[in-house]
Amino acid sequence: MVGSRAIESRESCQILTEAALSGIFGVPRGNLKGATDWEPTWSQPSTDGCAAFLFEVTMEQYSVFDIIGPRMTGPSSSHTAGAVRLSHTVRHIVGKPISKVQFTLYGSFAETGRGHGTDKALIAGILGLYPDDARIKDAYQMAADADLLVDFEYSDEPVEHPNTVRILATDIDGEDTEAVGQSIGGGKILITEINGLDVELTGDYPTIIIRHQDVPGVIAEVSHVLAQLNINIAFMRVFRHDRGEDAYMCIETDTPVTKDMQTIILSLCKSIQQLFAI
Repeated sequence: MVGSRAIESRESCQILTEAALSGIFGVPRGNLKGATDWEPTWSQPSTDGCAAFLFEVTMEQYSVFDIIGPRMTGPSSSHTAGAVRLSHTVRHIVGKPISKVQFTLYGSFAETGRGHGTDKALIAGILGLYPDDARIKDAYQMAADADLLVDFEYSDEPVEHPNTVRILATDIDGEDTEAVGQSIGGGKILITEINGLDVELTGDYPTIIIRHQDVPGVIAEVSHVLAQLNINIAFMRVFRHDRGEDAYMCIETDTPVTKDMQTIILSLCKSIQQLFAI
């Protein structure tokens, strides 16, 4: 009987623990290994038949605020708040009014997104709403009122993270911007691709993204101008398609880079093709 009780206890504990972890990562229980690298182990049953479930999770440090979740409207920090932030960030990357947008959902977004309001959240973000806006539930009507054409695709293609979306936005001048992003839990996001170029953009800090020609001196010019404007760089990442071709700087700063400052950067750094702030 002890062995039987231990097995029952172990199975129950495993279910409860996996359910708790799925809540933290914002994915279904069956997709946990897609969200993080973790491996459960078991202790030996005690004399009363109880078995302890031990697990290790290799992940970034999570604070209690990450687990509790952000201030938000909606049932899920990953499927709702994170989705709003993803498309809101893409809205800034486009930098112009958007006339048409296509969302391609992958993994858990595709499987359970409708039930969590992921579709409404993505529309809301592209319209400029924030995660705590009560109007998220009215996103479809707001899109219609704004003459924004919206299309959703649901893909079963394997992806690195289960909460992944590809956003193709067309601005009023007919120019397309395509970005891929992940909602990684607790309302946090990661933009991994912009116009086919691999990037890493979290949106946790005030950020400017600069598209420029890959020539010597551009990074030094931008850094110098920011220093003269008393803007401290927290993190900087540089990505390029190929030598001498289009490149991106993602610069996260301690304080926002104002519109006046952006104008100064553009006027002094001639190799910059586009600058937008998040």
